[in-house]
Amino acid sequence: MDSFKKLKNLIKKKTARICVIGGGYVGLPLAVGFAKAGFKTTVFDIDVSKVRSINEGKSYIEDIPSEELARLVNDGYLEGMSDKGAISSAQVIVVTVPTPLNEKGEPDVSYIVRAFNDIADYMQPPVLISLESTTYPGHTEELGEFLKSRGFKYGEDFFLGFSPERINPGDKVWKFHNTPKIVGGLDHRATELLVDFYSHAVEKVIPVSNARTAEITKLLENTFRAVNIALVNEFAIISHKLNVDVWEVIEAAGTKPFGFMKFYPGPGVGGHCIPIDPIYLLWKVKSLGINAEFIELADKINKYMPKFTVSLVEDALKKAGRKIEGERILIVGLAYKKNISDTRESPAIEIMQILRSKGAEVAYHDPYVPTFGNMKSMDLKKALDWTDVVMITTDHDNVNYELIAENAEIIVDTKNVIRRKGLKPLGKLVVL
Repeated sequence: MDSFKKLKNLIKKKTARICVIGGGYVGLPLAVGFAKAGFKTTVFDIDVSKVRSINEGKSYIEDIPSEELARLVNDGYLEGMSDKGAISSAQVIVVTVPTPLNEKGEPDVSYIVRAFNDIADYMQPPVLISLESTTYPGHTEELGEFLKSRGFKYGEDFFLGFSPERINPGDKVWKFHNTPKIVGGLDHRATELLVDFYSHAVEKVIPVSNARTAEITKLLENTFRAVNIALVNEFAIISHKLNVDVWEVIEAAGTKPFGFMKFYPGPGVGGHCIPIDPIYLLWKVKSLGINAEFIELADKINKYMPKFTVSLVEDALKKAGRKIEGERILIVGLAYKKNISDTRESPAIEIMQILRSKGAEVAYHDPYVPTFGNMKSMDLKKALDWTDVVMITTDHDNVNYELIAENAEIIVDTKNVIRRKGLKPLGKLVVL
């Protein structure tokens, strides 16, 4: 039996063992999804604390209940390993490692490179490899060439493709199993194997012509969001200058039944996708001598928002006859979005740094982030006794906003949550 038919048969019978490299916000939900579908699945991660948590049935991801994790572990369908030997026993390998930006603001694909070095060292052919980590167009092809340079034959020893992750942490509706999956292989056989594989755990799988198409699809999805967020952020800045409520403007424009989609302003963009993915595209196109000025401008506007948000605090203090130096300021919400603990690229972190550079004392309250560096989330009541100035940067559902409205002298609300909840603050309210 040739390699293609062998892998196709193993996947069909669910006897293919799966190794997910990277047990984070993408990898763990994916591993759980396939374990629930009846595949014996191993999460390989160099973080031994994550491996230990998995094997103890203790979830560290909000979207995965510990009870569900423990059941899959106890039934023998899921395990965590920090031994690279986990790769050797797998017939399907899914790479879900981080792809951040480096200190120069350029793509850092070192985690992918490390993962594929490990795959080359330990894999036992034939294997199907799916890269889910966001990367630049053409990278999957380069990785295929790398494996060939290590002596592996494409179509005999390995099949390779790209399937962009679409995990949305904290989403109550769209989970791994019901979010449509894009797949694109280096050839039609890899694409067919990827469709067969993901169809066991995902309701709808959409094949595209090749891996490069799948790669750029991911970049378009999040660049679309980044550009539209930048547009509405710029409208927020303009609206402040014109003394217009941008939130009312957005809701009014949203009554148009066609040709408009509502986006909302904020203190910046955070997370593992929106602030990162457009930069991967920019980096690639610049290497080809192409200027993507529209995308570059959107990135510039979004990166400016933390500074603009701090300026709102300064203006409010100035009107009260005070200055930011020496003020005690409470940041409410350190996570980059509501109801999760993820602080990656969170604009709240940069806002804290800017406030400190201007001489303010800064603390934070976030029920999802008990500690951050050497800081601890303050009890909200104690924090409000400590300060008169509150900045809301994340609109978690389980924050006592009524307590904030009743006690804070100045509130800078970047999420419009105070008005959305119908609260009437006793002090000054500034809305982004």
